[in-house]
Amino acid sequence: MKLTVLGIYGGYPYQNVGTSAYLVQTATFNLLLDCGSGALLSLQQHLDPLQLDAVLLSHYHYDHIADVGVLQYYWQLHQGAKKESQLPIYGHTADPLHFAALTMQGITTGIAYQPQRKTTLGPFDITFLPTVHPVPAYAVRIVERATGKVLVYTADTAYFDQLPQFARHADLLLTDTNFLKSKTGTIMHMTSTQSGLLAKDAGVKKLLISHLPQDTDLEQLRQETATAAGPTIPVVLAQKDLQLTI
Repeated sequence: MKLTVLGIYGGYPYQNVGTSAYLVQTATFNLLLDCGSGALLSLQQHLDPLQLDAVLLSHYHYDHIADVGVLQYYWQLHQGAKKESQLPIYGHTADPLHFAALTMQGITTGIAYQPQRKTTLGPFDITFLPTVHPVPAYAVRIVERATGKVLVYTADTAYFDQLPQFARHADLLLTDTNFLKSKTGTIMHMTSTQSGLLAKDAGVKKLLISHLPQDTDLEQLRQETATAAGPTIPVVLAQKDLQLTI
């Protein structure tokens, strides 16, 4: 399993780099995990978008879905062989209007995942955990059946007690890390220290921090995260086009 980072920021694109989007691949399957602003342009540097097998959306904030519409137009208007006759886009149904927009007749098909159930998608078994966020959002645990490798994506969330068990022993943990440890008040994203402690408590093999802030020293963010995670867990700062083998 391979992860390619397509976008790294929360909220809005910055300095020619987009918001949350990740390409998860095996030898036979191409999954787009979230589809934020700039995702389509970044995706084209790594894969013909018509060769996607599916899209999976954690929630419907625009920094995670902004490019869904233009991806649909690409599938409608671009000439070329498609891996699927219609692109499946998986999302939750807690927001019926956004879920309905995932279907473009004859082009893409919105498919509801059931957060309380395992979803089988190509070579993956996928489970979900509701997160703490202003809108319904779900962390995602992706298990590659052939290898047993595990990718856990927190999506957008404040820290809460169920996260370490959900992320237990992941080969790669991808966290929403939007604030330095000095952040105070009510926050709906994790701090550097919280992401590091989550990785430590879950016993993960590697931590990738993403959903990054635009106005913060990112090396300081990484160092704070690494201090909390401890010396045995590598902490990697998300960068556009970064590729990690899981």
